[in-house]
Amino acid sequence: MRCVIAFFAAGLSILAVFGCTDNNSGKDKLENTTIKVAFLGSLTGNTSSFSKNTLLGVEMALKEARQNGLNIELIIKNNAGRAEKAIENMKAIVKDNEIYAVLGEVSSTMSLTVAPIAQQAGLPMITPTSTNPRVTEVGNYIFRICFIDPFQGFVMAKFAREHLNLNKVAVLKDRQSDYSKGLAEFFTNTFKKLEGDVVMDEVYKSGDRDFRVQLEQIRKFQPEAIFLPGYYRDVAMIARQARKMGIQAQLLGGDGWDSDKLFEIGRDAVNGGYFSNHFALEKNDEPAQRFIQAFREQYQRNPDGLAARGYDATKILIHALKSSKILSREGLREQLAEIKNFPGVTGPTSINQNRNAEKPAVVVKVEGPMNRYITTISPTN
Repeated sequence: MRCVIAFFAAGLSILAVFGCTDNNSGKDKLENTTIKVAFLGSLTGNTSSFSKNTLLGVEMALKEARQNGLNIELIIKNNAGRAEKAIENMKAIVKDNEIYAVLGEVSSTMSLTVAPIAQQAGLPMITPTSTNPRVTEVGNYIFRICFIDPFQGFVMAKFAREHLNLNKVAVLKDRQSDYSKGLAEFFTNTFKKLEGDVVMDEVYKSGDRDFRVQLEQIRKFQPEAIFLPGYYRDVAMIARQARKMGIQAQLLGGDGWDSDKLFEIGRDAVNGGYFSNHFALEKNDEPAQRFIQAFREQYQRNPDGLAARGYDATKILIHALKSSKILSREGLREQLAEIKNFPGVTGPTSINQNRNAEKPAVVVKVEGPMNRYITTISPTN
């Protein structure tokens, strides 16, 4: 039967009923009702492949759940890469009292825009992909199932110093992106702690098409590598212009590179670049291989890290729903906070006291349209 969630007229506070004694399992309760969850992402716009691929993983996990008897309805909202649209969509989502959680947003900037709305309404928000640490600092209803930028910056700085033996790097970041600025900061701080030299820190604006002024300044310092903590479209354009200018420095980046559009736009200019990611096709553990095979069968293509994270976020949400004694937003929030060693396809995932995922990262190398697995770096390395 459907759980009744009561709202106080003044302030729309949720009357939580989590924890009542009941001999029926959470799964039994789910099988007797339709559960509504929302997906919030930018399915059109400059970085649309991120949200589109994440949604593929979400839909695949929900299809599996339905095959196992759970009736879960997905409400899809497209932000189109615009903050005002994201706010409008999130306000509509939180007003629907039958929606128990929202999966998204995908980008850190958009997540920071909409998280306060979800927090104020007491709606669990689970971002599969937003890595800026400030996202979950918004409040106790905001979760993520990916690692955060301080760890990602550590991973790439450690890889640059200890695996590639680089001493001098330059940084070129997007001044309008919380993701890009944060990742640049954490990479720089760690690289310096490892006694490396960051010889130049330049900025650009997302959507720019001419990066020659910044690249010319970088070339003067002759770095061995350029760290590009941006999204795939800008990275590809920067790489092409750098190679055209004769700059042969190693290119490094973060998970914002993870798109099949990176090579499609950048071509040979991005070949040989390394970036940190959450998933690699060469992962040989059983959960990952089952996921890869099932994804190929369903979509006739390989999954990327976005799809894998969308899948894991949805599976974790379903697990939390099943674990709730009584269905409520508050009960779901409490169960999400208890996730420990969940066997995700992106690796064992635990949610810590800050509602961030603790898990390893992989480093991959761009080789044509494929990203080849190089190494795994865990938080304890």
